[in-house]
Amino acid sequence: MTTPPPQKVDVDPERLVVSWSDDHVGNYDLIELRRACLCAQCTQLREVGEAAWPRPGAPERLTVVGAELMGAWGLNLRWNDGHETGVYPWETMLAWCDCERCAARKRR
Repeated sequence: MTTPPPQKVDVDPERLVVSWSDDHVGNYDLIELRRACLCAQCTQLREVGEAAWPRPGAPERLTVVGAELMGAWGLNLRWNDGHETGVYPWETMLAWCDCERCAARKRR
């Protein structure tokens, strides 16, 4: 089953806020999203025991400088550390949601 895209996506200085079509809202910590980037480069870094973020020369404060919807598939985030190749699929974002509703569903 395909996860429908959210109704709204907002970025604030520390969080990505996703309003899903079933009337619940997911809040995602920007640092955790950057660390969990699914692109090939970040995945390879984690596979060899290195962190995807922070990398040498990374800015002290992580921010999103741009976001682009990738159709019905997911969200591309552009970070102030220059990284912009990761796409976060909606299905994955929904699985990572830690709102009360999703947390209760995961405990079942």
